[in-house]
Amino acid sequence: MFINWKQREIKLKIVYYGASLCGKTTNLEFIHANIPASARSEMVSLKTREDRTIFFDFLEIQLGEIKGLKPKFSLYTVPGQVYYIASRKLVLQGADGVVFVVDSAPERREANIEAWNNLHTNLREFGVDVETFPIIVQFNKRDLPNALPLDELRRSIQCNGHLQVEAVAIKGIGVFESLRPAIKAVMLQAQKHL
Repeated sequence: MFINWKQREIKLKIVYYGASLCGKTTNLEFIHANIPASARSEMVSLKTREDRTIFFDFLEIQLGEIKGLKPKFSLYTVPGQVYYIASRKLVLQGADGVVFVVDSAPERREANIEAWNNLHTNLREFGVDVETFPIIVQFNKRDLPNALPLDELRRSIQCNGHLQVEAVAIKGIGVFESLRPAIKAVMLQAQKHL
């Protein structure tokens, strides 16, 4: 959280975290395409030739008001590939909330677990209480014919206690249903500190 008292703005950061190709960038692309241009920035993506995120995607949106301040939400994605693990940590630093995107494909189970554990490790290293930190779990790709059952996905990453949303981000299903509670949780946390 960063407050610019002169401009009466509060900047809040929400990071989309998860394994490679789980749909983090797809979430941001859908949000960008469906929010009026007056309420959002251009989307910035740093990608490889194979269209994979190498450092982050970024989008800023402005909504509502908190105690007379205009909140601006910076939405980031982390790179999913394991060899960019240091970049994940760098992008996560200073986050006010996370949308953790889970890939429902059976072959992505271990990658989901690795990303979930890595998220918790990084948050703890930043001194964040992972029990109270706003994390929304988005179960993406629910339209896959071989999608793992939700109970199995929940058990594998042990995400009980966190709000959970089913999604098909490529179709926009569950995208705003994940973003809205993330924004609400982050705003509630911010209000406590104002």
